[in-house]
Amino acid sequence: MSPPKPIIAPSVLASDLSRLTDEAQKMVDEGCDWLHLDVM
Repeated sequence: MSPPKPIIAPSVLASDLSRLTDEAQKMVDEGCDWLHLDVM
């Protein structure tokens, strides 16, 4: 049995929120599995 694959989930908090669509697309293009949203 192989070990579980790590899940890559960068936080949107570190993004330029004025360009959120572009920032999210960069993360997806780089291979992230999920986008982490910080709710405060």
